[in-house]
Amino acid sequence: MEIPVINIGNSKGIRLSKAILEQYNINDTLELILEKGRIILKPKSVPRKGWEKSFKQMHANGDDKLLIDDVFDDETFEEWK
Repeated sequence: MEIPVINIGNSKGIRLSKAILEQYNINDTLELILEKGRIILKPKSVPRKGWEKSFKQMHANGDDKLLIDDVFDDETFEEWK
């Protein structure tokens, strides 16, 4: 795909079509990667986005209980001294 470089004030930029923005889920921020003579534009990902809300919902549902006890009955901590 070929796109023109346009003037934006004292800088230059490119325009991405609405279809590209939607297809690649690009909202406000892009990650720019310079790699071996290439410029890579990548949607900025937010790891763990929405986890807080999910954890609160898990707690409300009682789904945040330990599956395995973190200390066993026969375990002593003497060996750690």
